[in-house]
Amino acid sequence: MDQGGAPSVFSVTAEGDGDQLRVLVTGEVDMATADTMFQTALREPAKQLTLDLRAVTFFDSAAIHAVVRLSQRFPAALTVLPSRQVRRVLEISGLGEQGWLAEG
Repeated sequence: MDQGGAPSVFSVTAEGDGDQLRVLVTGEVDMATADTMFQTALREPAKQLTLDLRAVTFFDSAAIHAVVRLSQRFPAALTVLPSRQVRRVLEISGLGEQGWLAEG
């Protein structure tokens, strides 16, 4: 669906600070990009992972699967900062009450 703006270009970057890793994701996370997000989150060793999805404009089942896999890799050590769209998709999929999903 064309929303009249520029296309949402996917990008993902990782910033490490000691045992903490922050992965910033922008644009559309879908079947073509979800694994890149997942692999970027695992690229550097970390004990705490923050997945910043506040700039994500589209989030599909492949993206959900990637986040669930990250929650399994980082039990009690994952924080997901969702955009409004991401929160809605996670709530619809039954994941809106997960401990890793930040309030907002």
